[in-house]
This record gives sequence, structure tokens and C-alpha cells, in this order.
Amino acid sequence: MRIILSLFLLVFTSSLSRADDIAAGRKLVEANCSRCHAIGMEGGSPLAKAPPFREVVTRYPPDSLGEALVEGIVTGHNEMPEFVFTADQASEIIAYLDSLVTK
Repeated sequence: MRIILSLFLLVFTSSLSRADDIAAGRKLVEANCSRCHAIGMEGGSPLAKAPPFREVVTRYPPDSLGEALVEGIVTGHNEMPEFVFTADQASEIIAYLDSLVTK
């Protein structure tokens, strides 16, 4: 019985942590990205050439973006500023982006 309870608590706290990471990641992309990109599951991007994040995650698996988020995302156009996030912030952003992936 103790093992089952321990496993339940582990899964439950992991779920809470993931939900917290998703919420924190959403706040980060709202603050840093939403002026150009659509960050949710609906709507267009305020800047027409900035792809909605729900499309970005179909081109780039969120887990593959961690290094770029920490080292600085640089694009081929100069309208997008360079962003550098901490490892924790990158994990939160990835959790949020992963929540946009339709499975």
C-alpha cells in the first residue's frame, strides 16, 4: 500500500509541477513573444510574418529548442530581438510549447 501511495504522490506532484511550468512558460511567452507571435491555439500573429507558436511546434520539436533559448535565439531577420533565458525559464517555455503540440 505504501508503494502505491508513494507512486501516486510522485505522479500527482509531477503533474502539479508540469502545470506550474506550463503556466510560467505561458507568462514568459506572453511577456516576450506575444507582441509579434500568436501564442495560443487560435488567432493570428500581430506581426504577419511571425508564425503562430502552434505552427512553430510543428516545425521544431519543443525539446529541441532548449539550447537556443538559453544561448540566445537568433533568426535570419533583424525584426526579432535576441532573447536569452535561464535554464529554468527555458524549461518552462518548452513545457508551454509542448502543451501546444496536438497529439
